[in-house]
Amino acid sequence: MPDLTADPLRWSVADLVGAFRAGTLSPVELLESSLSRIGDVDDEVHAYVQSTADLARQQAEAAAEAYRVGDAGPLAGVPVSVKDAFHLAGYPTTLGSLRHVGDVAEVDSGVVRRLRGAGAVFPGKTNVPEFCQSATTQNLLGPDTTNPWDTARTPGGSSGGAAASVASGTCTLAVGSDGGGSIRIPAAFTGLVGLKPTTDRCADEHGFRAFSPFCSPGPLAWRTDDARHLFSVLADESVVRGHPVRRRIAWCPRPERRPVDRDLADVLSTAVAGLSALGHRVEEVDLPTGGWMAGFGDQVIAEEYKRRGDLLTEPDQLTDYVRATLTAGRSVDDTALERARSAQVAHGVAVDAVFESHDMIVTPATAVPAFRLGERPTEVDGEPVDRLWGAFPFTTPFNVSGHPAMVVPVGLVEGMPVGLQLVAAAGHEADLLDTAEQLEEALDLQLWCRDLPAGDHRQMASPGGQAAMTSLQEDAF
Repeated sequence: MPDLTADPLRWSVADLVGAFRAGTLSPVELLESSLSRIGDVDDEVHAYVQSTADLARQQAEAAAEAYRVGDAGPLAGVPVSVKDAFHLAGYPTTLGSLRHVGDVAEVDSGVVRRLRGAGAVFPGKTNVPEFCQSATTQNLLGPDTTNPWDTARTPGGSSGGAAASVASGTCTLAVGSDGGGSIRIPAAFTGLVGLKPTTDRCADEHGFRAFSPFCSPGPLAWRTDDARHLFSVLADESVVRGHPVRRRIAWCPRPERRPVDRDLADVLSTAVAGLSALGHRVEEVDLPTGGWMAGFGDQVIAEEYKRRGDLLTEPDQLTDYVRATLTAGRSVDDTALERARSAQVAHGVAVDAVFESHDMIVTPATAVPAFRLGERPTEVDGEPVDRLWGAFPFTTPFNVSGHPAMVVPVGLVEGMPVGLQLVAAAGHEADLLDTAEQLEEALDLQLWCRDLPAGDHRQMASPGGQAAMTSLQEDAF
């Protein structure tokens, strides 16, 4: 059992469920702690755009009764925030846009339906950039979402509100969506585990459509095992931890030879050495990921214009980035769109070829740690980079290819968390989760054990971390 003096909102899902079943903790008590914590910190973090406290109290009471009669679902009583890109019946889905304030959803999207069925408790809906079209989380509805590690910095996006809700200690899990890195970038910036499943692995019927060919719902969590619990619900199948397997890992420290912050690169190299110490065969490679933009850009802007081009009649109601996307999408003709689709297929084939000789691809999650609000870097490690993509060029290639990818936190750079990205063959999320959990245990990085926001952000690595790695190396296989 967990330390009962610690904050239960930071307990693992397994520990929470155990406490609920034993009667040592009530789902109602946990929810009230969640709501109180939101009241304490969200004026600074701005993770939430709306409270769903009344619904959550009903859900918590129902979960308590389900445990009493022995009929609790796998997430019964667990606080899970819902990204405001998913429809929650009876509540607005603003999509971060002035144009959708007050648009109340009539039915749950598929993701929300499955979470309800699992007994999850929804304390609130979390902030997004307008139509999820940015890797930082700002819109015209209110203040920018901030990073709980340093509220002068961004948590990333578009699932920035979702990540901040967990990293600020207001809920145990969050559901996000990822069309170009929108789960993995915030996970890396806020010290969380984030998983983008294989395209179409987690259905979201009646859901919001954006980045349609590339977007996947997925979990954000403090721990890999917690992400496994949430992914199992979203995928509607049980994904259990497997026996340790030696994997052939393709390590690419600079995909497309793009620059990476030097201190961040050092932390990632140490983590990759940890994979080698665990018995995995690590080979440094150059990845064939250069065709991703040709398959991504025109398809995304054309899709956005098709769905939302009419909004250009009132451009002052739109953020600058949405207005630019819609304007650009207007000029994409059928020929350009077909070229983009062909490029997407070719890119997927190229990435698939890597898995003929390797079991997993490993890359940086981002090129830099979280940066200050409104200050996207234009230079990384002394090299000029594109303002739009320079900070995070490593996630979108795997949206375009459709492969599952996840981020696991592996350390700190100047007090801010950084993450390693793991990529597997289509449908092999279990391999990602197993390997990430091994690495998590070996590094013994309990980044989630801290006071947030504006607290003491120290790495809580045990003195026996290296010994733990050695032990795992000896016992893993």
